[in-house]
Amino acid sequence: MNTILFESYDLNGQKLKNRIVMAPMTRSRSDNPEHKATELTAKYYQQRATAGLIITEGTFVSPEAVGVINVPAIYSKEQVDGWKLTTQAVHQEGGKIFAQLWHTGAYSHPDLHGGKKPLAPSNVNPQQQVFTASGFQPSEAPQPMTTEDIKRTVEDFANAAVNAFEAGFDGVELHGANGYLLQQFFSKNANLRTDEYGGSVENRARILFEILDAVKKVADIRKVAIRLNPSLNGIMGILVDDETIELYNYIVNRLNDYDLAYLHLIEPFTDVSDNPHAIKEVAKHFRKIYNGTIIINRGFNKETAEKVLQDGDADLVSFGVPFIANPDLVERFRINAALSQPDQTTFYTPGEKGYTDYPTLNQ
Repeated sequence: MNTILFESYDLNGQKLKNRIVMAPMTRSRSDNPEHKATELTAKYYQQRATAGLIITEGTFVSPEAVGVINVPAIYSKEQVDGWKLTTQAVHQEGGKIFAQLWHTGAYSHPDLHGGKKPLAPSNVNPQQQVFTASGFQPSEAPQPMTTEDIKRTVEDFANAAVNAFEAGFDGVELHGANGYLLQQFFSKNANLRTDEYGGSVENRARILFEILDAVKKVADIRKVAIRLNPSLNGIMGILVDDETIELYNYIVNRLNDYDLAYLHLIEPFTDVSDNPHAIKEVAKHFRKIYNGTIIINRGFNKETAEKVLQDGDADLVSFGVPFIANPDLVERFRINAALSQPDQTTFYTPGEKGYTDYPTLNQ
């Protein structure tokens, strides 16, 4: 019996063949000097194009945005050409694909920036291990961004959106989650600024709306989306605080003015049940606020995905890790087949192994 998961969906004018979304996942296969997506990247996404929507791994909007090696970017012509291979391959299979636009902010290392400190809202070390050419290294205190740095970064996101559409993507998702640059601005513990980008809830959210306004001038805003992780706590140097709920309510209320493709939300990564400042049920909470399409993510299986859709708390569900070892995840869900388990040792290693060599059921 076909269920709501397999129904088509109108994504602000774009028809998706089902409500199963492939979530963005860093896979570190762009081990080339140009930092570009390759034919191997195209094959990987093409294999998974039965998803109603694919969201790519985070793709860097500028050299300053880089926070990990072997990740594709989207600021040069070579990179745009590289991504064209992927969009063409996915479209050949009748799939839809959005590019996730990424800036890691403080989550980076001087080795990735020619010895210069990475740029971030404030001089706050996220205390993370960063993947560099010489292995994992501890993060350092970043360089606080000047107003000029922020304006340039806003333009970098807008240019990356233009490049994504040039590369044939069906849309773009701004990465505002998981402790990277935008969430660093949102969070009181990572943003110690005293100018117009710090302090109040409105100021800490300002960069996001400047990016949306800049993108709106150069692209169809109905094909632009954002990903948020409102209850991230104690991970990537981000803490929930006494203004977190107010901040995300403010952001999501304002997003209603933009007619975006969707809002991509993540349920809590960690147990926040005892935290009075954390949103415990993210989809339920924001469904009351947001008027547009909601994609929900975080450890769903077929049954729990079906339930969240039936309950009306989300419109689409994104799956990450299950797509790694199951390129035909949609078909496996459809016929209730067993899922293959991924090899975690190959999540971030170059080459085909653990990337494009997982068999489908009919292989």
